[in-house]
This record gives sequence, C-alpha cells and structure tokens, in this order.
Amino acid sequence: MTGPDDPLVVHAPGDREIVLSRSFDAPAHLVFAAFTRPELLPRWYGARGWQLVDCQVDLRVGGRWRFVSAGPDGARMGQSGVYREIDPPRRLVCTEVFDDQSYPGETVVSHDFTELVGRTTVTTTLRYATAQGRDRVLRYPMARGLAESYTRLAALLSTPTNPDDTGGST
Repeated sequence: MTGPDDPLVVHAPGDREIVLSRSFDAPAHLVFAAFTRPELLPRWYGARGWQLVDCQVDLRVGGRWRFVSAGPDGARMGQSGVYREIDPPRRLVCTEVFDDQSYPGETVVSHDFTELVGRTTVTTTLRYATAQGRDRVLRYPMARGLAESYTRLAALLSTPTNPDDTGGST
C-alpha cells in the first residue's frame, strides 16, 4: 500500500521475483548517479535509523560492490555483489548477497531508470535463486525500509546542490 509519503509500488510476479517501482522528480542521470556514486549513497541509502558506514563501489562490469549499514542498538548489516551490466543512465544490474542471508543463492538486482519530462521512474526487479528465498524476503520489512530509503533519496534529489554538484566531472 502506498501513499503520498510512501509512493513505492511493490509487485510479486511469478514465484521468484519482486518488482519495486518509484518515481523521482529528477532526470535519469542524477538518479543513476545517486545509485552508483560512493559519495552520494551514504546520503540516502538505508531505512530510517540506518546509515551506510562503508560504501565500496567498483563501477565496471565484473567490479564488486560492498555496503555495510549501522542501525539501532549497534546492529550491522552487510551486503555485497558484482556488477553485471552498466548502461548509464538507463540500466544497472548486479548480484546481491547479505552477510547473514538465511536463504540460498545470489539475488540478481536489475534497476531500470526511465525518464519522462525530467521525472525518472526507477523499476527494480529482484530475482531470487529460489521461490523460498523470495517468500522469505517478502516476510521481512524490506518494502518499508526501501520506501524510507527512497524518501531520503527524493529529498537528496530535491536539494539545491544536486548529485552532479558533488564531485562530478564537467
């Protein structure tokens, strides 16, 4: 369920996929930058109460990424993967595994960035190795956490100093 403060749309087609969609008032190149630049990711990535404290990005096909988030009461969450496809600013595909993952296999995460009149819709497809893995994730508060994270991203994208102004080349 979504509302004005939580416009994330979640679908679970098939038995191994979750599809999430959210629109942002920013052009695709800025949204793509926010998803891929280690100086921007800590400014928005994570649910309320969580902060990205380690952000490693080797943005090339075959390059690895690793995020570690710190949360309430000293909780830590680590996740990592490998980039499979990079097509700025339209598409980003990588694998994902959590350090404490309780379901088998890697998840393939595909982000598609579709811009229309300066507004970008991000459609993320998560494809799990098994139906049981997908079902387990659906029981987590993943959608709530992602919605909170995307609210932070929307705020970042609406700031006068946009992502292109934080170290991008001209």
